[in-house]
Amino acid sequence: MRIKTSVTKRARHNKWRKMAKGYWGARKSHYRRVHETVMRALRYAYRDRRAKKRVFRRLWTVRISAACKALGSSYSRFIGGLKKKGIALDRKILAELAVNHPNDFAQLVELANQE
Repeated sequence: MRIKTSVTKRARHNKWRKMAKGYWGARKSHYRRVHETVMRALRYAYRDRRAKKRVFRRLWTVRISAACKALGSSYSRFIGGLKKKGIALDRKILAELAVNHPNDFAQLVELANQE
């Protein structure tokens, strides 16, 4: 007696269709299109979870650099000065200070520029 796979196959296809919820046209209903589209979406999601870290670090660097320039310093001098003073704040926190707490950031720039 041969084993039929209809129930298993339907369940497997429906699992993929569930991941394609909200897609347009055949991309949400025809299994082959669903599978292609969801696989591509998962690849992009994997790639972009890593790219997101790079993108945000660049954004923070730009914000810190702009705030330093406004205070008459440069980004590299500021970061180097912080390292020499042993102040361990990451770029995310420094960018937050530069945008939302400019007075505190100005004090950090003064501290980093002291020789």
